[in-house]
Amino acid sequence: MPISPATKPAGLSVFFPAYNDSGTIASMVIRAVQAAAELTPDYEVIVVNDGSADATPVIVDELARTYPHVRVVHHAKNRGYGGALQTGFRSATKELIFYTDGDAQYDPAELATLWARMTPDADLVNGYKISRSDPLHRIIIGRVYHHIVSLMFGLTVRDVDCDFRLMRRTIFERIDLEKNSGVICLEMMKKIEDAGFRIVEVPVHHYHRVFGKSQFFNFRRIAKTGVDVMRLWVALVIRREHRRPGVRPLAGPADAVDSAYPGSPRR
Repeated sequence: MPISPATKPAGLSVFFPAYNDSGTIASMVIRAVQAAAELTPDYEVIVVNDGSADATPVIVDELARTYPHVRVVHHAKNRGYGGALQTGFRSATKELIFYTDGDAQYDPAELATLWARMTPDADLVNGYKISRSDPLHRIIIGRVYHHIVSLMFGLTVRDVDCDFRLMRRTIFERIDLEKNSGVICLEMMKKIEDAGFRIVEVPVHHYHRVFGKSQFFNFRRIAKTGVDVMRLWVALVIRREHRRPGVRPLAGPADAVDSAYPGSPRR
């Protein structure tokens, strides 16, 4: 019998931002289909191909042909991690939205743990890494980054950059995401906390990356992230722009995509 946060199982959108993830995206989608099907009959699995230059587009199109619940959104050009997340949130049509990355550093099967904690008293179930399975320099940089931004932005979540989240779609009726870079996670969590949404945190496993390499950990990208963080701090902490009336929420699915797999609805 499916695990359910309510008497009637809620609808569930699962999505993956994918960029050059040809070695992992098929297994991630298949595991997501299996995990979602055990939770609710009303689900969809979406892959946002963010202008990949490898075999990712071919693989995800084949997955969409094979699995009726899978559909694909293609960006003609790479929009960045934030751009891929924005498209995923806009494309989701169900009551609950779960996302994680396509690089297989998280296990979609652990979605069941988040689902069980999505009670009527929760708006977002946020994962946090039990132990980070990365090289030492990445662990150090990640910890420093987390502590700095938590102090700068007044965040209370344990792991602002754990991309393993289950949230209510209604959140995006009140907050607007604008960043196209990786700081979108910081932007999202700051806006969610400031809007007063109820957050539950659960531990999840983090696995060693076996295919591809991170697009973030080089000096140029770290420097750019530093600039992005400072600009975001000015906008959200100093100027408090997101608290002003008349903020535009995320657009609907029809406004979000360049192209979708022909056999899939764009609802």
